[in-house]
Amino acid sequence: MPQDAQLPHSPANANTDVLKLRTAVRIRLMSGRATRATSRIAFFLCGLISLFTAFPFLMLRGAELPVQSEWILFVAILVLVGLFSVMLAVLPRSWIAKAYRKDRNDPRLFLVPLKWLGSFAAISYLLALVAYLAPHRWNLDPQLMLLLCPLYFVRMTFDPSRVFTFFLLAPMNAAVYGSLGLTLGCAWSAFRKRTSS
Repeated sequence: MPQDAQLPHSPANANTDVLKLRTAVRIRLMSGRATRATSRIAFFLCGLISLFTAFPFLMLRGAELPVQSEWILFVAILVLVGLFSVMLAVLPRSWIAKAYRKDRNDPRLFLVPLKWLGSFAAISYLLALVAYLAPHRWNLDPQLMLLLCPLYFVRMTFDPSRVFTFFLLAPMNAAVYGSLGLTLGCAWSAFRKRTSS
């Protein structure tokens, strides 16, 4: 047997296994931190954009809406989902974990809401592109379009350019629906956790 051959249970092998385990734990912690940081930034930005989107409805008091009495509903929904998103972005992790009855180091604590946010944002971005770039001859229902794209009243006032649509209106619409997706995702997670326990 060669002199430098190591036995399976030698101290050198044990040290190597411990080093590998520590490295795996560090990588997992780093990916968890990256997910939490990304989630908090996305929650905060989507929440702020939702709150910002509510201001035109509040200032116009429904003057550009197809049905005058609905402006307060738009404002209330936009403010509620915006405040919830901002609140979730700044609350301590331990409070959020306690609300969902999960461990504060559970990677799903921020990953599941982030997936809901991303899914809703991607779908609403595509819907916004269709709504804003559709030809006028399609005669889209303004009431339905305002539900799908909160800033559709911009299109009702003037035709925005493609650059304005791709880089401002559609991303703002995606952020608003991302906040809605975040709110629904958190509610679904909390409801599912309570029914399973």
